Amino acid sequence: MRALIQRVSNAEVIISGKKHCKIGNGLLILLSVEKTDSLEDIAWLSGKICRLRIFPDDNQVMNYSVNQANSELLVVSQFTLHASTKKGNRPSYIRAASPEIAIPLYEKFIVQLSKDTSQEIASGIFGEMMDISLTNSGPVTIWIDTKNKE
Repeated sequence: MRALIQRVSNAEVIISGKKHCKIGNGLLILLSVEKTDSLEDIAWLSGKICRLRIFPDDNQVMNYSVNQANSELLVVSQFTLHASTKKGNRPSYIRAASPEIAIPLYEKFIVQLSKDTSQEIASGIFGEMMDISLTNSGPVTIWIDTKNKE
């Protein structure tokens, strides 16, 4: 799995011109599922995201996790995070999982993240054309890949 995590002061998902969901202060997580991903990838990634100390404490030092900062989470599927641009100019998405594999893992990731944070998780709709608006706070943007454990 690959995740692009952005600390946001707000983020919103629009589908077919209508607001689908919105969060305030928190994390926007763009998530891509790879063909070889498993439940172990879900557990590792969810735990890592929940423990990331990327929210400011009283001294404005990034010292608080999403739970400590009482922040919200929004997960959006984005298979293009597995794009390969190694050959030619048209990206290849060969490593991205097919919907039959990706959808159940995407949904299980959201459930795991909800368990790990004890809160409801806002999410986009897998496979839908979505417009995402956000205000990146910091800016803080972090890339995580479960295969490299970084």
